[in-house]
Amino acid sequence: MSKKVDMKANKGKEKITVKQIFMEHWGQFREKSWHGIPIDMQKSVEESVTKMLGCGDPKNGYTKYVCTECGEEKVVGFTCKSRFCNPCGKVYIENWVNKQVENIIETPHRHAVFTVPAEIRGKIYWNKRLIKDMSDRVAGLIERWYKQRNKSLDYRVGIITVVHTFGRDLKFNPHIHVLVTEGALDKYNVWKSVGYIPYEYLRKAWQKVLLDLIKEKFGHDTKMRNLINILYHRYPKGFYVHAGTRMRDARGAAQYIGRYLARPAIAEYRIIKYDGQNVRFWYEDHNTGKRVEVELSAVEFIGKLVMHIPPKYFKMVRRYGLYQRNKNNQAQKIVSLWNYIKTKNLKKTNKTKSKKLSWKERIRKEFGDNPIACPKCRNEMELWTIWHPKYGYIYEFLKDGPEVKENEQEGKRRNRLVRQGTIRRRETGGILQLSLQAV
Repeated sequence: MSKKVDMKANKGKEKITVKQIFMEHWGQFREKSWHGIPIDMQKSVEESVTKMLGCGDPKNGYTKYVCTECGEEKVVGFTCKSRFCNPCGKVYIENWVNKQVENIIETPHRHAVFTVPAEIRGKIYWNKRLIKDMSDRVAGLIERWYKQRNKSLDYRVGIITVVHTFGRDLKFNPHIHVLVTEGALDKYNVWKSVGYIPYEYLRKAWQKVLLDLIKEKFGHDTKMRNLINILYHRYPKGFYVHAGTRMRDARGAAQYIGRYLARPAIAEYRIIKYDGQNVRFWYEDHNTGKRVEVELSAVEFIGKLVMHIPPKYFKMVRRYGLYQRNKNNQAQKIVSLWNYIKTKNLKKTNKTKSKKLSWKERIRKEFGDNPIACPKCRNEMELWTIWHPKYGYIYEFLKDGPEVKENEQEGKRRNRLVRQGTIRRRETGGILQLSLQAV
């Protein structure tokens, strides 16, 4: 069943949120299942969940808006900006995609997925730092193929890797998504259109570099050495690599890879039932295309989600070759010139910088409504206060806001609000503040 059909079917029903399930059962999970989290990951998991649970809570900071016509106020709590939070993850991806459009070279790209066999996924779960090495080795085998294709020209290719650790069924399934430029710069800084890497090479090379990595880290373990030998015999054609998707332009490449970036393991529209104890969700089976429904206890469901929280400061996206910071600008200019000579199309040479949407603009785009319109009189409310739990008041209308010309009408309106008790003046620490009360 498609996403649109399910969202339509759920229209009018009370939305089930991941945050709600965590709020009601996180303590229970900590008591019963905390041992299932690797020791070196426990701090990262605790911090990510705590941030998500506090998302939008005014005690963690807020912005206050006031209607200067009727005195109505609106308090908007700070978002947590955690990659584990469903609403914040969506904003993160949108901003990332817009920024990548400026950085991605305007040339066709290939998208590949490098998978890990089930037999060694558990080892990676308990040693998540290996995922960084996996990204490095994927990039290395791609760069090696380009260099060997024409050693005298020393081809340099652009590579972006994105880590993904879950499958549609929420099980731990680490794999690496890769974007590769369909072309390379030679040693004379001339752009060359180069055919894509053979599928057979990708499978065999990936098998070798991954098993070499496992051997380096766990070669002292006899069982692991035996497993490595078994995996070579079990997968004679190499480990599975999907490499059939072609992206024609920078935005398409960024949007496609953005689908796998930093998003929570499950979209909330896939949760179809929660009775306070058990959670039922669905996913589409990758092989059959059929809808499969799964029911888990709330504690098991939480466990399925937190196993995908990355280590703190872990880079989900890594850039290699022409996408390294010190090489990207030069590559952009060369490819832009190459595009112009080839097509005489200036659009391919000029990229417009995308504007990062504000909170208000995002709400308007999503729902078509102004989030700071007064619910009573529909007048647009004024930014009044910004408060942070660590720094206190960091913005106040009377202290930091724009100067207001006190004409006769403005003075009468202000005095009326003061008399009504809607606005009360007070002095605190020598700073003039406004305290708002309900009308």
